Amino acid sequence: MKKTILIIDGQGGRLGVLLTERIRAALPGYSITAIGTNTIATAAMLRAGADRGATGEYPILCAAAHAAYIAGPVGIAIPGALTGEVTPAMAEAVGRSIAEKILIPGDKCAIHIVGTQKLTLGEYADMAVKKILELEAAENA
Repeated sequence: MKKTILIIDGQGGRLGVLLTERIRAALPGYSITAIGTNTIATAAMLRAGADRGATGEYPILCAAAHAAYIAGPVGIAIPGALTGEVTPAMAEAVGRSIAEKILIPGDKCAIHIVGTQKLTLGEYADMAVKKILELEAAENA
């Protein structure tokens, strides 16, 4: 059975697109599920190569329980983030999931994580893929 990587994004889905493209290239045998907090984000991630997509709270609640990895902006774990698109139930589903979480910092929603570097979204997406590959290597060692 293929491992599932759940990518969650909102707003325009720009980070989700970068993650989808880069994860698809680095881990071609994995299943990518893209869930947007809105239809624009979902459509963008599907165009970028996600295997399946859905939109909204309930798909996140279901998919988070079965994913091996969850990737997205740090706001997916904070209720009210992404300009209010992340509900408390969505954030709780991410937090409670046994999946490894790869969260990317951003400062557009007044969430500041100290100790991080100021990088482009593409550089952060590359770092996220690298972290997934490291976790996979450690699991298979």
